[in-house]
Amino acid sequence: MSAMTREQWHGVFPAITTPLTDRDTVDHDFLAQHAGRLVAAGARAIVPLGSLGEGATLGFEEKVAVLRTVVRAVGDQAPVVAGIAALSTREAAALACAAADAGCGGLMVLPPYVYQGSWAEMRAHVDAVLEATPLGCMLYNNPIAYGTDFVPEQVRDFAGRHANLHAVKDSSGDVRRITAMRSLLGDRLALFVGLDDAVVEGVAAGATGWVAGLVNALPEESVVLFERARAGDHAGARALYDWFLPLLRLDTVPTFVQLIKLVQQECGLGHERVRLPRLALAGAEREGALQLIRASLAARPRLS
Repeated sequence: MSAMTREQWHGVFPAITTPLTDRDTVDHDFLAQHAGRLVAAGARAIVPLGSLGEGATLGFEEKVAVLRTVVRAVGDQAPVVAGIAALSTREAAALACAAADAGCGGLMVLPPYVYQGSWAEMRAHVDAVLEATPLGCMLYNNPIAYGTDFVPEQVRDFAGRHANLHAVKDSSGDVRRITAMRSLLGDRLALFVGLDDAVVEGVAAGATGWVAGLVNALPEESVVLFERARAGDHAGARALYDWFLPLLRLDTVPTFVQLIKLVQQECGLGHERVRLPRLALAGAEREGALQLIRASLAARPRLS
């Protein structure tokens, strides 16, 4: 797969989960099948190794193996956008190079894990990753999870200095960020919603893409919801969104990985196994989640 062009940064990009065997190894057979399933449902690209993909718990070689599997699985049907995050800038840049070698078409660039440094330090980190390859890149802003907040003026700084920065994913939870970046950047970057329960609002504010989570369990519904919102079909989007929101909100809590994998299991599209330190949901928390999931699936709308 060649490097992504600016025109390819739009639509639904699943942040794909990482399936695990009962021996706590990556289930590459299911991973390949699942990636193909998401593309067949209308995903425009696949994003492995993000927060939902449990990238922080995978070793370097495991990450590269995941990327190779997904690239082989989707072939020329859709680009693979590798999540790039590490404790050190050196490792993040090395992973970016490995992603390019594996055939990925783009990168989703995160701030470093754990260390919440100054703007100068975060700027140097992102610069190093963006400069490591010629691949098109998406900057990932998630201050809730990572403690680093790339405000619109800082995003503009990156966009002005890096021609291969093509998009920004915003998971700040503030839809005003979309309008602020549009005001500062015009059409220079594609704007992506990063929280599932903000997708309709984000599209209304000007986002043209969605890095989605529940799409792993409900791919057709996710794609149709996004397409209705983008087409200005407010009534159609609202009807589907009202049904979908209880599930989409599962993407916004600390146990979102466990919850989304549980929805996948209930939909027959995966297993709830997660990697330590995460534990699968248990007790009252699991029973409450299952009640919500099963009630939602029982009322699942028929898509025209």
